[in-house]
Amino acid sequence: MIRLMIVDDHPVVREGLRGMIDGHEGITVVGEAGSGDEAVARARELTPDVVLMDLRMPGGDGVGATSRILAGQPSSRVIVLTTYETDQDIVRAVEAGAAGYLLKDTSRADLLGAIKAAARGETVLSPSVATRLVTRMRAPVIESLSPREREVLSLVARGLTNGEIGRELFISETTVKTHLLRVFGKLGVSDRTAAVTTALDRGLL
Repeated sequence: MIRLMIVDDHPVVREGLRGMIDGHEGITVVGEAGSGDEAVARARELTPDVVLMDLRMPGGDGVGATSRILAGQPSSRVIVLTTYETDQDIVRAVEAGAAGYLLKDTSRADLLGAIKAAARGETVLSPSVATRLVTRMRAPVIESLSPREREVLSLVARGLTNGEIGRELFISETTVKTHLLRVFGKLGVSDRTAAVTTALDRGLL
């Protein structure tokens, strides 16, 4: 059972998300918070597996709350769920350790799938967010992967999660995510499976 916490400063949004998610396919909502500071305190109390985190809230924004939650509970996974998709917001969230970045127009099926994927240690991105990251990070010419990026991607190909890759290479999970985002940009893909397939097709693995 995946233990989920919902963080949003609008009660009607929290209620809607709870009704959409709670009890569905092995997910239970264990708590809610209406601000960044409250989210940190509630996460410490509830130790959720996954946190759905609004980005812009009073009492501490979602990026700051994400960083503080993961500092105390590194096993938790935070998915930013927001209406904002600026490059700066996306990069700040990823650098804070977010396992995903979704927009609030995400379908119920995709949201449920993202929660499960995050709980497995995967990175989840809305298609438009993935496109922005790919555009931002892609070089003018096709780049080869660095030795470290090849190492990370080869472990992805073996089925390891970001956390397991970090332990294998003695780097943080956030660093693993950064390497993967760079790989996605270089290969012009938006997910792990496509990255492995493309790298194999190009002889990079």
